[in-house]
Amino acid sequence: MASPATTAGSEAAMPPPLTGGALTITAIALALGTFMQVLDSTIANVSLPTIAGNLGVSSSQGTWVITSFAVANGISVPLTGWLMGRFGVVRVFTFSVLLFTFASFLCGIAWNIEGLIGFRILQGLVSGPMIPGSQALLIMIFPPEKRATGLAMWSMTTLVGPICGPILGGYISDNYAWEWIFLINVPIGIFCAFVCWQNMKSRETPTRKVPVDTTGFALLVIWVGALQVMLDTGKEADWFSSPAIVIELILAIVFFIAWVIWELNEKNPIVDLSMFKNRNFTLGTIALCIAYAIFFGNGLLLPVWLQSNMGYVATWAGLVAAPSGVVAVILTPFAARLLGKTDARILATFSILMFALSFFMRSGYTPDADFTALVIPLLVQGVAMSTFFISMITISMADVAPNQTPAASGLSNFARITAGSFAASLATTLWDRMEAVHQTRLSEIMSSGSPLWIETMQKLQAAGLSQQQAVGVITSQVMSQAYLQAALDFFRISGWLTLFLVPLIWFAKKSMSNGAVHAAD
Repeated sequence: MASPATTAGSEAAMPPPLTGGALTITAIALALGTFMQVLDSTIANVSLPTIAGNLGVSSSQGTWVITSFAVANGISVPLTGWLMGRFGVVRVFTFSVLLFTFASFLCGIAWNIEGLIGFRILQGLVSGPMIPGSQALLIMIFPPEKRATGLAMWSMTTLVGPICGPILGGYISDNYAWEWIFLINVPIGIFCAFVCWQNMKSRETPTRKVPVDTTGFALLVIWVGALQVMLDTGKEADWFSSPAIVIELILAIVFFIAWVIWELNEKNPIVDLSMFKNRNFTLGTIALCIAYAIFFGNGLLLPVWLQSNMGYVATWAGLVAAPSGVVAVILTPFAARLLGKTDARILATFSILMFALSFFMRSGYTPDADFTALVIPLLVQGVAMSTFFISMITISMADVAPNQTPAASGLSNFARITAGSFAASLATTLWDRMEAVHQTRLSEIMSSGSPLWIETMQKLQAAGLSQQQAVGVITSQVMSQAYLQAALDFFRISGWLTLFLVPLIWFAKKSMSNGAVHAAD
């Protein structure tokens, strides 16, 4: 933990805050940079069937369009601290935005699935510094008494991005060519890079020549890559009955242990694990990762369920989540003001309770739920989103010295992104597993010759269906009901897991958005 003297000295070494119009336009540009990167983590979710169909591949192959970006992004984030220390925060962020814009253009002109996956990997690799960089720069350009405002802008874009992704992706896929889900980044990226460089190039942070930890980075690539490949391919390979899955798990465990040992003993580690000695940073990061993983997994599952079982097209599946983003945007500025006067642990607890309530409300969905019934729990989620990131980041960064902010932000975001990418793989796997259990139970109830089977067959045949058609209808209803019950189970489990985070938050120290940290009562 940094001493007050160290912190004060670090504050003095930092560039002075921006003011007036320059502050406003730069903050907007930084927020757009964050929004663009986060948007691309989810914009392809509802577009996968269209992309896979146009490129002539299966849906399972199409999922690599999402996971390849997530893995590459997660791997590159830990480099943020070293890159910004070596070349400066402003320079690295601006260059990252330009490369991301170029990679987005390449994704938009991809001619086959292999090319698209390759360009998505490039897009993920170069985007690593964008979120932690924008967070560090927003904190830097706002005066301490208005730091909550900067965090509020970062929070809004980080949370609204995953909501807008499915909406934009679905609308573009239904009405235009899927390529435009990537090409829309080009003008945004050019604007963001130009404004940030023009307004901050003379305010570059100090640089230092530090050797890069190539061994630590190589170990990181191997264990993260092996674990993600295992999660993505495990379902199709029947998990641990496949030797390849077992080998991938062993590789992930062995190289993870080796990576931790190496990083703890390396003089200039690629990931500074010593930051976990800071109690608030550790507890805040753990809570952030678990909550974000649950949020991200539910955000992926809901549109898939709506399209596969509720008859929704991509656009309307995305629109179900739209109101939550609107609520978050409206309420976040008020949450930022409240955070300046309120212990962040209180707002974090409120956010967690609202998330849990939203998940429990979703566990009450019915097969005939209309659009309004589907949206109401998402409105509650929007209330949770308005205080989620801003309170979690305040807790995590409360006693991190300003000169350590880029590295701490990079480590926190690496953990969050990695948790989200793992959750994306686990969510669909758990859903399929629970569906299989429910389908077995329903099939036993609806077995041929049972009273319910006979009664249902008679009603369907009386309505004019042939025996074969009636059997098809019953089979379809059983599968649809099984998927519904599995989704409800997933929502219910998500609610309970979220509630368990409340005690964790209160082990942290009292934290305020102006940077004040107090001993825990």
